Amino acid sequence: MGSRYDRRMSGGTNACVLGVDIGTTSVKCCLVDTITREVISSQKKDTCSNVPSELGTEGNKQDVPRILSALQLCVSRLPRETMKRVVRVGVCGQMHGCMLWKAGSAWEQKPDSDRFAVNEVSNMYTWQDSRCSQDFLATLPTPHSHLAVSSGFGCATLLWFSKNKPEILTKYDRAGTIHDFLVCMLCDLDQPVMSIHNAASWGFFNTVTKEWNKDVLVGAGLPQELLPKVVDSGKDAGKLPNAWYGIPAGTPVLASLGDLQCSVLPLLNKNTEAVINISTSAQLCFKMPQDYSPAEAPPKTHQPIEYFPFFDGSYLAVAASLNGGNALAAFVRTVQQWSLDLGFQVPQSKIWQRILELGGNVESKSSLEIQPTLFGERHCPGENASATNIDLGNVSLGKVTRALCKGIITNLHSMMPRSLLEENGITSIIGGGSALARNPILLQELEEAYQLPVALDSRGDAAYGSAIAAINAMQK
Repeated sequence: MGSRYDRRMSGGTNACVLGVDIGTTSVKCCLVDTITREVISSQKKDTCSNVPSELGTEGNKQDVPRILSALQLCVSRLPRETMKRVVRVGVCGQMHGCMLWKAGSAWEQKPDSDRFAVNEVSNMYTWQDSRCSQDFLATLPTPHSHLAVSSGFGCATLLWFSKNKPEILTKYDRAGTIHDFLVCMLCDLDQPVMSIHNAASWGFFNTVTKEWNKDVLVGAGLPQELLPKVVDSGKDAGKLPNAWYGIPAGTPVLASLGDLQCSVLPLLNKNTEAVINISTSAQLCFKMPQDYSPAEAPPKTHQPIEYFPFFDGSYLAVAASLNGGNALAAFVRTVQQWSLDLGFQVPQSKIWQRILELGGNVESKSSLEIQPTLFGERHCPGENASATNIDLGNVSLGKVTRALCKGIITNLHSMMPRSLLEENGITSIIGGGSALARNPILLQELEEAYQLPVALDSRGDAAYGSAIAAINAMQK
């Protein structure tokens, strides 16, 4: 494992790893003991990083310096003495999105300082960005990959800029996810190094040959220098050239990973288990047999189930819904706005507390049905949200809340039904994610819809999973 690891094991104190997750709404980091795999310390902070898009509701972008400032604040609050024992860093983040930067001028670590200043970067265009209409996507070439391309995917977003705002691309010469950028910054890399997780989530990447569809992308107008180098998930991207908040110089940093795969990694112990994660969005997945090999081309029409690369050459069968905690958050914002319109100012925390109390009452069940697809779905992007079976008796706040929670689970069940789980030998479900952990109504509806044992596991956390991936990398 190397002399550095051995030295830090001396004195009866175990080495540890740092795990980082850059999520859609928050950042989190944790220190994990390499032997016990227990969390030693963790920090989390909301980023409040959304910025208005020039495209209105069709765009979704975030301020990169604000996100990385929040992350560095979290890291700075971890115990410095423990940080000195970090032997590897694992990083993951929200999949599909992209940002651009200029090599040589995108960041600066001032002398005698841990903190990086971020300059010369674009906004981060998130997985929720919908600037790539179905008409635009139809103009793109067919990928040489089993995964179809949707709006919000990195390559699709970059091709949109190439065709509609080419002046944006001329300002930069590097691109990656925001967690790729973080790794690049930490290791002072000239060229970003991306894991297969993130490359697959960008589109136009063949997970079997482990290569970009370069000819296809360049032919469609994407500058080749914007394509990151790709390595197997779990491999190192580089090393820290300088100490960072106590972590010694020379510490290896993994190429950044997908947050879905990292949230699943600590939970998926048996092939008879499926994992559900409900945070901003929602995913239900299970591991395919080790000999599974994906098709050579995407399906002619988008399917509700896709096959994402996992670790060690394996794949996950995934129903990835765009509607999870974000649909509930939109409902809370609406209730808050109605209150303001009536002349009352109610904090969102109070609204959350009250609707979960009302919706959790057994009398909140009703015939009201809510289709929660406020953000569409990749397999049916034009679908809107709707409510049916409305009557005078089922429009109370509690019953609407209950119907919305049920709708989120019902929508996911329509994508990956119980029968499919049974066909693949799944006998139980492990649950994780902030929305599922905080909302007992979702858990009740999940158990009712799938009629399978469901157990919550707090280890279903992407930051913790990135730390576990770092530990696993050390043991190979």
